Amino acid sequence: MSKFRLAIVGAGPAGIYAADLLIKSELRDFDVSIDLFDMLPAPYGLVRYGVAPDHPRIKGIIKALYEVLDRGDIRFFGNVNYGTDLTLEDLKQHYNAVIFSTGAIKDAALNIPGIELDGSYGAADFVNWYDAHPDFAREWPLNAKEIAVIGNGNVALDVARILVKHPEQLLSTDIPDNVYQGLKTSPVTDVHIFGRRGPAQVKFTPLELREAVHIEGVDTIVHEEDYQYDEGSQAAIDGNNQTRVMVNTLEGLRGQETTGAPRRLHLHFFSSPVEIIGEDGKVAALRIERTKLDGKGGVVPTAEFREIPVQAVYRAVGYFGSALDEIPFDSKRGVIPNDGGRVLDAAGKQIPGVYATGWIKRGPVGLIGHTKSDALETITNIIADRSTWWNPADASEQSVVDLLKARNVAFIDWAGWLRIDAKERALGEAQGRERVKLVDRPDFLANAKA
Repeated sequence: MSKFRLAIVGAGPAGIYAADLLIKSELRDFDVSIDLFDMLPAPYGLVRYGVAPDHPRIKGIIKALYEVLDRGDIRFFGNVNYGTDLTLEDLKQHYNAVIFSTGAIKDAALNIPGIELDGSYGAADFVNWYDAHPDFAREWPLNAKEIAVIGNGNVALDVARILVKHPEQLLSTDIPDNVYQGLKTSPVTDVHIFGRRGPAQVKFTPLELREAVHIEGVDTIVHEEDYQYDEGSQAAIDGNNQTRVMVNTLEGLRGQETTGAPRRLHLHFFSSPVEIIGEDGKVAALRIERTKLDGKGGVVPTAEFREIPVQAVYRAVGYFGSALDEIPFDSKRGVIPNDGGRVLDAAGKQIPGVYATGWIKRGPVGLIGHTKSDALETITNIIADRSTWWNPADASEQSVVDLLKARNVAFIDWAGWLRIDAKERALGEAQGRERVKLVDRPDFLANAKA
């Protein structure tokens, strides 16, 4: 074998880290050749299409990912769809193994009555809209004055912040014009975030929380009854610096006077959603059940119910992975069944040559640091599995390019992406911004060839 040929399906942080770690691994004693495929015309996955536009510090990770791909030892193929443009059989013909790092972009289900009402939305769909995902509609219905966001994680904060923030404050970001124009029409006055547990159990991170509760022209409103702590809560505060910082930030909001700002962000804890109430088929209110601490940091129901008038509800209760052609899928957890990244069949037996990393491997939890350690585990196991790799009929690097061209797949290589990147920066420069995102696939393809 002249080179170990690896295909990676999914060009977000998980896939790029896996490629980089294999190239740098001291465990291997063979040469490698890696091709990175993504169904999107752009690399970087959820860092580009899942992070709110006003998070420049988090988006700084793109710089590191760019530097990996720009070295030239990993090939990028954007706008290539696994399952149609490229099949598992194709991969076996041209590679020794494949890693699936396709992440999770769908909303996890929230099975409560009224979830299907007009005005009830998944947070992931909204994120895909404001982040200019090319496969989502360009319009978004922003006609509610009062909005509920269900969830106590960073996505809930992102969604609430974008909804309540004055759109002019987003003009320094890469927000597309259609999103800015849409947000300008919003009549919103109040956004409510609901979490079923207390201040010591939230899943926010301190930075995201501070950004959400200190928005110019927006009052943050908290409720004294929500400041409850038990032994489990105190243990979490004492044992975790991030929890302590978060609780201190929330404590700092107690007794804070409102300024009469035209928009308000309400934080509600100990509030478990039980029903979305409709009127004429549209969202009219959210019904919640108050919960209370159980002494161990968890919560139990109280049988006290309340209704909060809202005209839209966004569920931000987590992401969920998508099934892939010819690859096993755990429909309950939304992941590819695996053992340390080694993909398993229905009988729990390892499938030779097939691996997973990132959220499609472990579920949508953890930050960038987890993604790196996750990729390292998968890469280590691939190297150890040398005797079970596929034996491709044609492992030449040109063979995959010829295959895609023969199928008229309009793939975007790294040089094409650099031209797209330059166009977005030029659009931004004309407006005094870092970049303005392209939105439609034809625009990506046209600029990739320019």
